[in-house]
Amino acid sequence: MDDEEDHQKLPDLVKELILRLISQNNNNTIDSPNPNSSHFQSSLRYAHRILSSRLTPSVSPDAAAIADSVKRRLATQGRSSDALSFADLYTKFASKTGPGSVNNKWAVVYLLKIISEDRKNTKNLDTSVLLPNLGLSDAQLGKGSGSRVSRGVEKGWNNGILLVAKDSENRREIAFREFVNLVKEENEVSEEVLVRDVIYACQGVDGSYVKFENDNVGYVLSDFVKVPRATRTMVHKLCELGWLFKKVTGFISRSMDRFSAEDVGTVGQAFCSALQDELTEYYKLLAVLEAQSSNPIPLVSESASSGNYLSLRRLSVWLAEPMVKMRLMADLVEKCRVLRGGAMAGAIHLHAQHGDPLVHEFMRRLLQRVCSPLFEMVKRWVLEGELEDIFAEFFIVGQPVKVESLWREGYRLHDAMLPSFISPSLAQRILRTGKSINFLRVCCEDRGWSDAAAEIATDIGATARRGGFRYGETDTLESLVDEAAKRIDKHLLDVIYKRYKFKEHCLAIKRYLLLGQGDFVQYLMDIVGPELSEPANTISSFKLSGLLETAIRASNAQYDDHDILDRLRVKMMPHESGDRGWDVFSLEYDARVPLDTVFTESVMTRYLRIFNFLWKLRRVEHALIGAWKTMKPNCITSNSFTRLQHAVKMQLVSTLRRCQVLWVEINHFISNLQYYIMFEVLEVSWSNFLSEIDVAKDLDDLLAAHEKYLHSIVEKSLLGELSQSLYKSLLVIFDLILRFRSNADRLYEGIHELQTRISESSVSSRNQSKSRKQLVDKSVDQGSWIADGRKALTQRAGEFLRSMGQDLDAIAKEYSSLEEEFISQLPVQQHVDLKFLFFRLDFNEFYRRVSPN
Repeated sequence: MDDEEDHQKLPDLVKELILRLISQNNNNTIDSPNPNSSHFQSSLRYAHRILSSRLTPSVSPDAAAIADSVKRRLATQGRSSDALSFADLYTKFASKTGPGSVNNKWAVVYLLKIISEDRKNTKNLDTSVLLPNLGLSDAQLGKGSGSRVSRGVEKGWNNGILLVAKDSENRREIAFREFVNLVKEENEVSEEVLVRDVIYACQGVDGSYVKFENDNVGYVLSDFVKVPRATRTMVHKLCELGWLFKKVTGFISRSMDRFSAEDVGTVGQAFCSALQDELTEYYKLLAVLEAQSSNPIPLVSESASSGNYLSLRRLSVWLAEPMVKMRLMADLVEKCRVLRGGAMAGAIHLHAQHGDPLVHEFMRRLLQRVCSPLFEMVKRWVLEGELEDIFAEFFIVGQPVKVESLWREGYRLHDAMLPSFISPSLAQRILRTGKSINFLRVCCEDRGWSDAAAEIATDIGATARRGGFRYGETDTLESLVDEAAKRIDKHLLDVIYKRYKFKEHCLAIKRYLLLGQGDFVQYLMDIVGPELSEPANTISSFKLSGLLETAIRASNAQYDDHDILDRLRVKMMPHESGDRGWDVFSLEYDARVPLDTVFTESVMTRYLRIFNFLWKLRRVEHALIGAWKTMKPNCITSNSFTRLQHAVKMQLVSTLRRCQVLWVEINHFISNLQYYIMFEVLEVSWSNFLSEIDVAKDLDDLLAAHEKYLHSIVEKSLLGELSQSLYKSLLVIFDLILRFRSNADRLYEGIHELQTRISESSVSSRNQSKSRKQLVDKSVDQGSWIADGRKALTQRAGEFLRSMGQDLDAIAKEYSSLEEEFISQLPVQQHVDLKFLFFRLDFNEFYRRVSPN
């Protein structure tokens, strides 16, 4: 209800205001106007049009400023008392809050001010200088034309269109002159002087009134200079350009100093040069503006278009674009103050991601200059392998290393210097291309890459002449790098495969270090076995080298390339007291430059570890074969034991059978383990390695394929970190098998000696005494456990067989326990291939059934 009442009051209040104004204009010479008269209705319509107008005033909505303007005008007109009354009324009006108060106080004061000025200029409500199209004609006001002609303005309506004639009394000129005089009174300094001072400040030079202050860090207009607040604000905004200019020029002067060139680098110098070129264009603009500033600023009443002058507002328009560029340059200077090289180019590139076409084009032009040294470094690197980076600006860093470490450690990416417009994958290709050239030149002593580089240089030269090899042409850069990498890497692999026979050397390592050449390995073990059974500190490496040469000439290894055979050598590992030759013997392969890039010291150490494991496995296999040769059925005939007691014969048969059964169990385990290692591990890994070599595109792919090959062998052969407990269990089984071989040899040696004694006991009685005496002497000499007499012989045989039976039972029990423990660990291993080994060892689930778990 309150809102409806307020809406009803508004029209009444407007009518009341119009009645009072019309009455004051009539100077109370007539009666109060009739609300129904045409004059009142026309005025009311005029007021409604003013109040409902959507035209926005050109001044800021500041109530205090409007009030100050009214007070100033009243004071200049000599109406000091009215100015004080107005100030008092305005204070009460502005302080009134709460219900019933006016919210938009500025609009009310502004409206009253406009109406007051309108009344002063026209002496009536019928027209307005600010809204001339709303003025009313004499006919509409119902007055005679004589009073209107006295105003000096002839107006009329023609078909709804207001016609305004020329101001015959030049009231507009008079008003403009009064305005100019008022401006001069309010300004202690002319606008021309301020314009010149602002132009000086934009060049980093102090003017008469605008000076640089360190406290405010910028150019400011002194507080003691009397100028309007709007003028002071505009000067302050324009002088920001001078502060930015001083910041940019300071950076350039410090960077271009000959003592700081090393800290700045070539990219920084290019950046400073590009900034200097932009400042040159800026100087040209300031020279034009300074020439215009000498022309006087015309009065408001004069034609502004006739003169080429420069005011603060015009200056703000001229400096709008330079302000944007200078702000951007100052921001870049601040961000790049401690950066250099690729890091600086990357930081500048981040500012180029901008939607403003002006900023985008400016940054593109700037970055083309800044990135030119970087692109030149890239060009030299991918074509010649030259790393000319005096100031450490490039994203590729080189360091002095040994020849064999050149590929892996000679060069690396410096991530902090990698510009953001070059992707990591592209940077890796750039790095690899230059490395390939240096690898060919230093390690392979090859110059064939220069032909491919010359062809690429021709393509790059044509592209550069078309303006493609620069910032903004990342696709062109990437295609050129890819083409260079493809040609150089192809040539490198051809050299490695054909000239240095990489595949042949890998096969040689497989055949000799991984014991893939069966006849060579078997013959080598046969001839070095007696020597390796001796203590390690008594073995001569020269003698072993001779035995190695003998094994090569006695096997198919003799048909291999002599360069490969010359690289195969005997190596005695560090040993301690008590070690046997079997524990320290190994083979090594001499991988020379450039193959040592693939077969590094750490790689050969892993090959040595694999060899030691395979050598132990082959030694166990060799021991089992030797035991089998001793245990052949035709070595022992039952006819020799007919004279022994039945119990002793049964004990002999039981012991022999126990030994043979245990040998079969051990042989089953070792045969399946060796099959798994030699075929499912080595051969499968080798086949996969050859497939990956065929599809390798560069040396990194080749190194990755070999690393994968070696890793596969280590993991599948129980040598990985996760299989250490399994590997230790296997070594314990190997030691137990060697102990079994010793016991089997002792058993059969004792049985053969028993056969000899029984045969000798059958000699004729004529020679019995002499033979018995010789037998006793021989037993004493050899430490034999057989005494004279059949009874004693039978007794000693029973004791020997009983002792051997107990030893074999202990070995069998321990072996079963160790084998069950080993097999029980296979299903929980990480590598899936070990599950196939578990299946081969326990194909009938025998160990699962006997397992206590």
